[in-house]
Amino acid sequence: MKIICIGWNYRDHNKEMRRNDLPDKPIFFLKPDTALLKDNKPFFVPDFSQQVEYECELVYRINRIGKNIAERFAHRYYSEIALGIDFTARDLQAECRQKGSPWEIAKAFDNSATISQFIDLQTIGKNPSFCLFKNGTKVQEAKAEDMIFSIDKIIAYISKFLTLKIGDIIYTGTPAGVGKVEIGDRLQGFIGDREMFDFLVK
Repeated sequence: MKIICIGWNYRDHNKEMRRNDLPDKPIFFLKPDTALLKDNKPFFVPDFSQQVEYECELVYRINRIGKNIAERFAHRYYSEIALGIDFTARDLQAECRQKGSPWEIAKAFDNSATISQFIDLQTIGKNPSFCLFKNGTKVQEAKAEDMIFSIDKIIAYISKFLTLKIGDIIYTGTPAGVGKVEIGDRLQGFIGDREMFDFLVK
């Protein structure tokens, strides 16, 4: 099972991260399965970072094997969606970017990929909205249509390089509003009006 994550996929987030250029193709990186954090278990802030930030994202699960998938057929390769958080050690990421090093140390650490239960896309439509609350205050909000690259474009692009297999999951990028987590924070995520996760930071 692969965890595939898309970067720089919302214009407003790119602006808040001081990136004025828009990508001309999806940018992706991988996380190991040890990054998954399920069932509303608490997220423990790692001691190797002083600035771990949340990034709330729509997550799609692949339901069939595919390689070199045409965009017009990509919709056949998923039917469920979840909500997740791509936790990022922003201070370590900044160091990596400055040195031109890979980002895994900042993105792929244990429990850095919170994920909710999956739900059938037919129950929520093709353009789901989602939001994140931190300690009762809404901090992130977007719709699937706000993405620079749709899930179909993402699947078509990724499958040129990687064979997609049943159970692979794709984090599709985060909108504006990312921020630091502190011990004691409560994070609640919603798709539409359906609560998808509710957990504590410890």
